[in-house]
Amino acid sequence: EQLMATKCGRLQVRSRGSYLVLRELHTWEKNPEVLRTCEKVIQVVIGDEPEEGLENLLEVTIPEEVERQLRDRDRLEEEEGTTRGQRDVTCRSPGGHEDVT
Repeated sequence: EQLMATKCGRLQVRSRGSYLVLRELHTWEKNPEVLRTCEKVIQVVIGDEPEEGLENLLEVTIPEEVERQLRDRDRLEEEEGTTRGQRDVTCRSPGGHEDVT
């Protein structure tokens, strides 16, 4: 959390190929909470840098209404992940073979 909060930390993470590792983790991870966290980190890694003065994300003031909406969205995602459970997903490899996870 702290590492991704500052511009310097985000640049360090990006420069070390973290996106590739996170993308790979996302393909095989089964835990819904870990998947949600991975998706959020990926968004920060691939996203644009905040404007000047907002580089430290821990110091950004979020309006109360926006914070409530984000908490509601997180809670909904958690509920959906719990409701869905683990279901089989069929993927086709480049050779046309089916892989069930």
